[in-house]
Amino acid sequence: MRAVKTLSIGLLLLLFSNCGSTKSINPLNLLTGNSWALSSLMGNGLDMNQFVGGIPSLSFLEGGKLAGFTGCNNFSGNFSLEGTGLQLDPGAITKKICPGSGEQEFMATLNKVGELKVGKDKLTLLDGATELMSFVPKKD
Repeated sequence: MRAVKTLSIGLLLLLFSNCGSTKSINPLNLLTGNSWALSSLMGNGLDMNQFVGGIPSLSFLEGGKLAGFTGCNNFSGNFSLEGTGLQLDPGAITKKICPGSGEQEFMATLNKVGELKVGKDKLTLLDGATELMSFVPKKD
């Protein structure tokens, strides 16, 4: 009986200590710990006819560097994160001719980003309260 009580108390302590530790997760660590694949754009699922080269993606790198794929072209630039505020500068982009309007819509939407919500399994980029795009960790 005593062992059951001890085990119960130990499990409760473990549960409470794990709950408190999620508040100390650094958003920067979540951003840089994954490559992110686009899962929605302007609240809609992806029309893969607009992204014939593949699913657009973002990678947040050390030192505020940003790299990505538009579904056709690659880009590299910078980002800055302050609290939940996020500024993206896609920077230089390759210049392949791309069918459809997916790349233009993706890049235009990236330029509107001002905030983020990030978790282990989802990155949401926002303009105020408006969800612009969401991403999931990219599977290699």
